[in-house]
Amino acid sequence: MPLNDDQNSDSDSSRLSESTASSSDSEYSRQSFNSDSSSKPSSPASSPPKIITFDELMAAARNLTHLTLAHEIAVNANFCIKDEDFPRNSFAGTVKRIVHKAFWDHLESELNEDPPEYEHAIKLFEEIKEILLSFLTPGANRMQNQICEVLDTDLIRQQAEHNAVDIHGLANYIINTMGKLCAPIRDNDIKQLKATDNIVELLRQIFRVLDLMKVDMANYTIQNLRPYLQRHLVDYERTKFQEILEETPSALDLTTEWIKESMEDELSSISDESSSSPGADSSSKPIISPTLVLNNGYLKLLQWDYHKTIPETLITDEVRLQELREKLNQLKIIACVCLITNNTVGAAIVDVPDFADQLKRISVPLLEGMNKKTFDLKEALNAIGVQICSKVNRSLTERGLPALNEEMQSNLMGQIAHIVEENNPVSSLIDKRIQFFMRSFLALPSFQKCLPTMPGGLSVIQTEMEFVGSQYASIVNFNKQVYGPFYANILRKLLFPEAPVGKAETETPAN
Repeated sequence: MPLNDDQNSDSDSSRLSESTASSSDSEYSRQSFNSDSSSKPSSPASSPPKIITFDELMAAARNLTHLTLAHEIAVNANFCIKDEDFPRNSFAGTVKRIVHKAFWDHLESELNEDPPEYEHAIKLFEEIKEILLSFLTPGANRMQNQICEVLDTDLIRQQAEHNAVDIHGLANYIINTMGKLCAPIRDNDIKQLKATDNIVELLRQIFRVLDLMKVDMANYTIQNLRPYLQRHLVDYERTKFQEILEETPSALDLTTEWIKESMEDELSSISDESSSSPGADSSSKPIISPTLVLNNGYLKLLQWDYHKTIPETLITDEVRLQELREKLNQLKIIACVCLITNNTVGAAIVDVPDFADQLKRISVPLLEGMNKKTFDLKEALNAIGVQICSKVNRSLTERGLPALNEEMQSNLMGQIAHIVEENNPVSSLIDKRIQFFMRSFLALPSFQKCLPTMPGGLSVIQTEMEFVGSQYASIVNFNKQVYGPFYANILRKLLFPEAPVGKAETETPAN
């Protein structure tokens, strides 16, 4: 496929893809941005500058933590709490191991005294009682009363004074109760507890299993909470962010700057088009689509430098957006490699079945982890070039055709190695088409299920691009639902500074 195919039309096409939404945006947006709403959760109001106290800052931080956690639970079906310890050879892991060993050794020495000293053991039983009670569901009064009676620390202390504590009996009751409350996955752990004779080791293992049961309970709660959060997440996130904004009026500064940069880019693009169009009226004020401004801002996130702080309204999806950017970078390299190979070798391999997929299978493993700091992309591209030359020569030989000569091999490997260079024409072309495809996703109505047409040169990565595009559109559309009123308020101030100040429209700009 020629490298210049569709290059001149990509810019025009990208703007035409949103023409339907853009044509009516100007009049609609001026009306909607000036309208008022009395619903506080969905109508963010600006706050006057004020001095932020430490308590207010901490309150905002807690709100952000709750918002982020709720968002993750709702949108990430695989989100769960994991029981992770410090690495064994780490400093923190070593300190923890030493401290724990000292504690259990001290407990063992107390219980081996004559008469035994039970005070530390009693405190452990009291802690175990509280943990067991925390596992009970509302209404489990019978078991609650039983736990409180058996693990009555006042009674145990009285028994200790007369050296009449049945510590093994208490431990067995705890193990049996844990067996009734634990998830089936912990049944084997309960069996191992019953087989442990040493009381100190038994207590230590009881706490280990209780920690696992806490994790199980947390994940059970998350699983039951997820459907509710999914139903109410938009209102919840919007309300929480409004609380953050009231505590911290600067909480939209980065978002405002992000939208402002997108608007300036759009103004610059319109200015360039006007200057190149004969007869254009340069004195008229350019009409900008709020939807286009916002979508351009979202597109910037696919090339965002994530060492910089992301706009506040996108913090909850920062990791997902970064992963999509990294995946697109890998897909761009693969598409470039395939396009260069097809243009270099030409008709000789065009009829080879699934040849592009074979090139992809060569490239993918060598590009694994390409976004890590330690990854050497130039070295990986050199390795890809060598393997692709070998693959092409095998295919040519199998078809009874002459293999590539040294000059052609050197040319093919050189072009692949130069993909990473700034302003590389192949890389720029593929990048432009990827951006066009992702922009097309944002131009689709949210209810429309069909996918946009795949631009030329991307067919080899079509399946992956459609998957990434769907994920990206899902993130963007949900973000618009939650933060649309905040964006509308910012856009109104930037696009229509002469308009009277009022609350934002409750809906996001036309999609």
